[in-house]
Amino acid sequence: MAHGLVRRESVETEMHKSEAKRKTFVYTKKRGYDVTRNPHLNKGMAFSLEERLQLGTHGLLPPCFISQDVQLLRVLKNYEMKKDDLDRYVFLMGLQDRNEKLFYRVLTSDIERFMPIIYTPTVGLACQQYGLIFTRPRGLFITIHDRGHISTLLQNWPEKDIRAVCVTDGERILGLGDLGCYGMGIPVGKLALYTACGGMPPQQCLPVMLDVGTDNEALLKDPLYIGLRHKRVRGQAYDDLLDEFMKAVSDRYGMDCLIQFEDFANVNAFRLLSKYRNKYCTFNDDIQGTAAVAVAGLLAALRITKSKMCDHTILFQGAGEAAMGIAELITMAMEKEGLPKEECLKKIWMVDSKGLIVKGRDHLTHEKERFAHEHPHIKKLEDVIRELKPTAIIGVAAVPGAFTEQIIRDMASFNEHPIIFALSNPTSKAECTAEQCYTFTEGRGIFASGSPFDPVTMPDGRTFFPGQGNNAYIFPGVGLGVTACTMRHISEEIFLTAAEALADLVTEKDLMEGRLYPPLSSIGDVSRKLAVRIMEYAYKHKMATLRPEPSDKEAYVHSLTYSTNYDEFVVDSYRWPEDSMIVQSCKL
Repeated sequence: MAHGLVRRESVETEMHKSEAKRKTFVYTKKRGYDVTRNPHLNKGMAFSLEERLQLGTHGLLPPCFISQDVQLLRVLKNYEMKKDDLDRYVFLMGLQDRNEKLFYRVLTSDIERFMPIIYTPTVGLACQQYGLIFTRPRGLFITIHDRGHISTLLQNWPEKDIRAVCVTDGERILGLGDLGCYGMGIPVGKLALYTACGGMPPQQCLPVMLDVGTDNEALLKDPLYIGLRHKRVRGQAYDDLLDEFMKAVSDRYGMDCLIQFEDFANVNAFRLLSKYRNKYCTFNDDIQGTAAVAVAGLLAALRITKSKMCDHTILFQGAGEAAMGIAELITMAMEKEGLPKEECLKKIWMVDSKGLIVKGRDHLTHEKERFAHEHPHIKKLEDVIRELKPTAIIGVAAVPGAFTEQIIRDMASFNEHPIIFALSNPTSKAECTAEQCYTFTEGRGIFASGSPFDPVTMPDGRTFFPGQGNNAYIFPGVGLGVTACTMRHISEEIFLTAAEALADLVTEKDLMEGRLYPPLSSIGDVSRKLAVRIMEYAYKHKMATLRPEPSDKEAYVHSLTYSTNYDEFVVDSYRWPEDSMIVQSCKL
């Protein structure tokens, strides 16, 4: 065998290094179809003749040897033949099921092109059609009826070295509402980006669906629905399931296993984050990831407006998870500039479905009360904007077209550079389009959106490239940084650090073009830089548990990064001295 075992890659492979040949190769016990039908191992026609002979796959593949580059070309040509985005999504997920390395090679070859397919906005449509396009299960499905046995279910998952879990209960999928078990497309898509953008090995990522039922009547009547066919279970039984799940994951994979909550309804998201954030290594991407990417956009916008965060009055259309998370992080950024917390809160206003949130209004949640101010109640968003004259409006309520032409023109009338963030996903739920913002503000608006918009060319010839405030700028880098230094808890300061690091990567050229974020094409580099900044912060504030502390954190992060290059399966063969290999014999 090999001179030195480097590391166990997964339950199926071990990576060894041959010192004599200065060569790394992979060892697996699997043979024949078990190799070619395993997405972690399969290389298709990129297997060499020697590999085919040793792995027992010779004759199971066409007699042709091609490089990964040729395979990439074939995938791209097939991709171009698909008639719509849902077909493209199904095609890419099929590739992920067949050949994992090639799947991630495709994504990283043009992440700007493929991210809208495997993530928002197409993943929303895919979740709505999940029962129709379902072919092969991905991730772990845990139901309310599995209480008391979650640790057993986790043992059924083949990988033992899990660093990141993404979990949903499917109750608030993007801006689409309760999709029940169909919501599994979200954790699957998120973790694909952990690898494509953050470089985390896919075998270390586990998508989980907690199925407690659905209140979506259409799904309950749908013969293709793949989940439990009853109303959502709530109350103590639900809480017991979550408690058992968190403990079971941490018991099996360690207290430093990252657990990302995704697309839980407001009624559960805040309280679960509050309940678990100091017990486990966990965060809620809808609250904290969205907050970090939005605040990064605002920090970049400050370089255009030549102002400080505390100079701004910010109005939210929406008062749910995203709004509260962003508002909390804005408050921290203002405090860091020296403004007292009470004064920070006064600069943030919110409008929900009932109008402006003000003191004395009935049925305000604890979270909303923090941002309720003394002011007469105003119902309509247009009237609120005329009254308060905010410098920035942020849409996070999934109300399509909420930012009307009148609202955008009003914002431009009392701001030289109005900040207009239409962050709701998918694209169909956006508060306004990039073209509307730039047109109605005559190119003075500072725009960001949750889903991608095409570049906009103005009548005077200027072209703006709308900034996409995509959480993918944040969560892969946070996940990589947190797991790299094995943090046990994730404080709010980590997300402010990530937001500042992301804003610092925006160049003056980017700002001139209307970008508030670095180009998506550089997101891999962005994620690694965020991870390094998070590690530096963690060690400085004694939050990291990895010892010894890596002296070169950039090199250390790079060493953890997943490679899309194919592994070599050639066995390390060598000979002993001839006299040691003499066959002993005797006369009978």
